Amino acid sequence: MSDGPYVLEARGITKIFGNHLALDQVDFSLRAGEVHALLGENGAGKSTLIKILTGAYQPDGGRILAEGRPIVLANPQHAQTHGIGTVYQEVNLLPNRSVAENLFLGHQPTRWGLVDRRRMEREARVVLARYGLALDPGSELGTHSVAVQQIVAIARAVELSGKVLILDEPTASLDRNEVERLFEVINGLKAQGMAVVFITHFLEQVFAIADRVTVLRNGKLVGTRDIDTLNRSEVVRLMLGKDIAFSGATSLEADGARGEVLLEFKGYGRKRSVHPFDLTIRKGEVIGVAGLLGSGRTEMARIMFGADAADEGSVSMEGVQLVINRPTDAINHGFGFLPEDRKIEGIFGDLSVRENIVIALQGKLGWFTALSRDEQLEIAGKFGESLDIRAASLDMPIKLLSGGNQQKAILARWLATDPAFLILDEPTRGIDVGAHAEIVRTINRLRDDGMALVVISSELDEVVAYSSRIVVMRDRELVAELHGEQMSPAVIVQAIANHKEGEEA
Repeated sequence: MSDGPYVLEARGITKIFGNHLALDQVDFSLRAGEVHALLGENGAGKSTLIKILTGAYQPDGGRILAEGRPIVLANPQHAQTHGIGTVYQEVNLLPNRSVAENLFLGHQPTRWGLVDRRRMEREARVVLARYGLALDPGSELGTHSVAVQQIVAIARAVELSGKVLILDEPTASLDRNEVERLFEVINGLKAQGMAVVFITHFLEQVFAIADRVTVLRNGKLVGTRDIDTLNRSEVVRLMLGKDIAFSGATSLEADGARGEVLLEFKGYGRKRSVHPFDLTIRKGEVIGVAGLLGSGRTEMARIMFGADAADEGSVSMEGVQLVINRPTDAINHGFGFLPEDRKIEGIFGDLSVRENIVIALQGKLGWFTALSRDEQLEIAGKFGESLDIRAASLDMPIKLLSGGNQQKAILARWLATDPAFLILDEPTRGIDVGAHAEIVRTINRLRDDGMALVVISSELDEVVAYSSRIVVMRDRELVAELHGEQMSPAVIVQAIANHKEGEEA
């Protein structure tokens, strides 16, 4: 890696959306011939910074410099003229057009005012050969694997820009062999002097490909370090926060398993999503799920609930085999699921608070057994009071409530169905202190009442406090199960980082 001047810099970047400070005087620098990993949990500010570096957003403060000179990027096309290209996780090319057309889209070679297809395909072969791709440039892009599409997208970005390549979660949909192939391409570009920003949630990949690491947390710069000065535990601590109480926390009873077995997942998984896992869930316990964003936590929850169908393994409930291919199957068996993104997957914004609370119960009863308005008000009122949902009226649109009250309304929706098993994905993220405390109290009460819960959380102290057991996810795989005195933030971090206490990472 070069120690020379920076090819791209962000100095003191600030970005505000309404009352939300998304970036707070963030610095970021990039050298030619380096791979620079940009890390941080959900909401850390990574996407906002990238959009500023590519001209999609304008900063409210700070400066962007290219090779030491201040620049103002009007839009992503303008950023390309300064040598800055981006490839996103979801390849933003045209799968129904040819590989060559995608490579040269917007700057096709012409002859007599028409696209010169022979020349375009001839030049495409030359470009593809540089990336080790021996494929027909006239073939449809969509007929090729995701990995090949990613490499075509990278080739296009490099051809259009040529100095800086930003890769946003490029490996999220790739298997191990495809990741290795992509890394060969990235290392080749690095050797040619390309500066690469690499955004990922997979720590193993960071240590395999990156030269430097920058960590953001809650819109602030935590630090920039050379990768060879860090181990995995230190990276996890930087991402999750040095304010974590690593001395441990008081857990529930040592064995945590209070009641009889409710559910057994055996070899349950989904290709390209979650490696097969075994998990036994008992009545009256909370299984906490820890792991970095992108570790497979949410994917595991989704296949449990049938939002994504498992393609291997089995699940049984009190000894009876179940088939869960869709959420309605799960609901009919007494499952409930509070998703991570309440605005997109949780609330029905234009419907009332009342309608949002009763909708799952109504679906379970069937539309031929319609709840009357009075019954809906009684149910919504009961759970609204027990969870302290603060709304001027149960008939007001739920989108007008605060985030915390929306979250409590989604929780009320599932409690109204009288579930046997409840999955909560980041139930306390992004809500006010009062709503946070109410949801934690509800988790404890439901556990004590005999319900089985799986709770995903990035708040390590919190998940230790209410969990009977904790499972740890890493790289889409369940890698550890912690009991009793093992349940401490320090041990969780060590499991995420893939080394044992007392060993060096």
